[in-house]
Parts: sequence; structure tokens; C-alpha cells
Amino acid sequence: MENAPSRCAIRIGPAGWSYPDWVGPVYPAGKKVDELLTIARYFDCVELNSSFYRTPAERTVRSWALRISERPGFAFTVKVLSRFTHERAATPDDARRFLGAFEALLAMEAIGVFLFQFPWSFRDSRESRNWLENLATWFKDIPTTVELRHASWRNASAESFLAGRGLAFCNIDQPVIGSSMPPTEIVTQTRLSYIRLHGRNYHSWVRKDAGRDERYDYLYRENELEEWKQRAEHLAARVDNLYIITNNHFRAQALVNAFQLKYLLGEGKQRMPDPLIEAYPVLRSIAIEPPAQDTLLRW
Repeated sequence: MENAPSRCAIRIGPAGWSYPDWVGPVYPAGKKVDELLTIARYFDCVELNSSFYRTPAERTVRSWALRISERPGFAFTVKVLSRFTHERAATPDDARRFLGAFEALLAMEAIGVFLFQFPWSFRDSRESRNWLENLATWFKDIPTTVELRHASWRNASAESFLAGRGLAFCNIDQPVIGSSMPPTEIVTQTRLSYIRLHGRNYHSWVRKDAGRDERYDYLYRENELEEWKQRAEHLAARVDNLYIITNNHFRAQALVNAFQLKYLLGEGKQRMPDPLIEAYPVLRSIAIEPPAQDTLLRW
């Protein structure tokens, strides 16, 4: 990428690939499509979110490995099971079983990083640091990043602590309410940095009756993406690998912003699903013209 040092590999992709509301703007209705492979043809990484709720079966992971084999260099990032982050009831055996499920992808070096996403209630404390110490031990020598949503972690001591345990800091964009973590460009591991963009839907973010789709219903404006372009460039100057994940998935807005970020970070005009361009005309200025017919199905 022309705006970042050549030594840094920047990968940009969405969080997840299977959403009912992506049928239409991304996947054609009434046609059988390999959704994972579709995303892998447009992006070079994707964040696996279902692993937060349950450990995938090994046969499922083998299927993913087989399906992306035609896309060398494509990488998964894996959101770690909630038992490790929200329940905080995991054991070393749980860690071994969880990592073992991903053997097929690990063997082909198709996992870039494991993500520990903690809730806002997880604040900087001795107890919290002890738990992170456990995770660092159980996932030793595995690339890991930690998403910390409470601003109490924004201090030099916490950065030093994470660095000493081999944990990369996850820089996030979320609605900044009260003591929520604001946008940052913190590096605690030179081998990787991670960005997660959740959107800025202030209205629904903390509403108890808001569903998942409502919380992540947000389309970043160009000036907001420009802010993250600059942060990404700063991070890329300090690390070997940078992952940028768009989690504002509702109505495929994550894909819109991911394509825009690819363009802003120097990848040039983008090949995209034609229906996505029709749904979001803002993409026309960065789309390869004329758009190829049936780009989704005929690559």
C-alpha cells in the first residue's frame, strides 16, 4: 500500500460473513453461493464471530480451510469464546480444546490473530490483570489481541503490562459514552496491531432493548474514515501486521466501509458486487469501471 511502509502487511475485512440482510446487496437471492469464499474473493481477512458463542466443530474448520485454499494469504481472525472473556470461567484445558479446534487453519497459517473482546465492565484492576495473565500463559506464542472497552485501561501502566505479556492492544471505534474507551492508536506488540470499527450509533449502543443489528447499524462518513486512515498509517509505521475489521455489519455497511478503507489506504479502485454499488451509490467513485457483470458469481 502506497501510504504505509512496505514491511507492514495491512489486511482489511468485515466481522463475519453470514447475515440474512446481506442477501440482496451482497449475495443473490435464490441462488446457492459460498458466502465465505465470496468474502475471501473481495478481502484478504475476515473476523470469525461465531466462535464467541461456541467452539466450532473440527470438521467445520476443515471445511473453511478447504474453501479458502484457492486464496493464498487470506487470514481469519478468531474472536475467542465468551467463557474466556465475559464469564471468565475458562481453564487451561478449555484453552487447549479451543485452540485444538482450529488445527486445520493453524496448520496452513491461515489464522492471523485470536481476539479477546472484553465487555465495558472489565476495568483495569489487579483481578483483571491476573485474568489477562492467565490468558497470556494459556495462549503463549499465539498471536493475540485484547479489546478493552473501558477507558480505565488507557494508561501507561496498562500498556506496559500488555506489552510484557505479549498481548496486542486492540484500537477500537465505538460510541464514546462516559468512561468508554475513545479512539486510540496504541501499540503494545510490534508484530501486530488490530483495529475494530463498531460504528457510532449512540442512540442504540446502550439501550437494553436494542438488538444486535440496531447497535451496529451505522455507516461511517468519509471524514470519519479519513480519521482512521491516518491512525492506521501511524500504526502501520510501528508494526509488522495490521488488521482492520469493520463490525458495523447491518445491511452490509461493514463491506461498504471496508472497501472505502482499502481505497483510502492505497489499494486503488475496487472490484465489488454490483448490487452493493446499487444499494450504496457512494461506492461508484471508487469502483472499477465499468463494473463487471455478475462479479459475485464469475470471478
